[in-house]
Amino acid sequence: MKKLSLKAFVSIAMLSSLAYVLMFIKFPVLPIYSYLTVDFSDIPALIAALIFGPIGAIIVEIIKNLLDYLTHISDVGIPIGNAANLVAGLLFVLPTYFVFKRMKTKLGMTYALIIGTVTMAVIMSILNYFVILPAYLALMHFDVGNVKDYIVAGILPFNLIKGALVTIIFMVLFSKMQKWITKQAILNNN
Repeated sequence: MKKLSLKAFVSIAMLSSLAYVLMFIKFPVLPIYSYLTVDFSDIPALIAALIFGPIGAIIVEIIKNLLDYLTHISDVGIPIGNAANLVAGLLFVLPTYFVFKRMKTKLGMTYALIIGTVTMAVIMSILNYFVILPAYLALMHFDVGNVKDYIVAGILPFNLIKGALVTIIFMVLFSKMQKWITKQAILNNN
């Protein structure tokens, strides 16, 4: 495993803080499931992945969710939502990173983000069916009716829309920051 420098740790901490703040700026995209909200907190994790590699992205995702959980601990008590957000973020960011690593162009980044979106949407649907929703139903007395219908009508489209929105915003940023990100990645041997 690659050793991270102090500068890398400080940069990852800053990206984690930014990701945490971005978690507060959220909005629903499916009116019927208004509690499923989109935020752009995966963008700092994408930047961390491109500059510091997958370990940077993992650290950003863990810290932002840990901070969010600690901030809202009295609201929920059980970190199911934060665990789901962590897994969803990693399922989006890591495939994006590994695909982009092979195709280092703007078009490559577009393909990478699409693959990250599809990966996240499909695997989160499966995890919601077998793990996440059963946990919510059992621990929080949450009711969604028919689980399959909920996943097909709610979880899958939500994650596809979230991935598409994050992709659009990130591509705007990436087109402006690509040279800087590449330079930082070279300086950090990634």
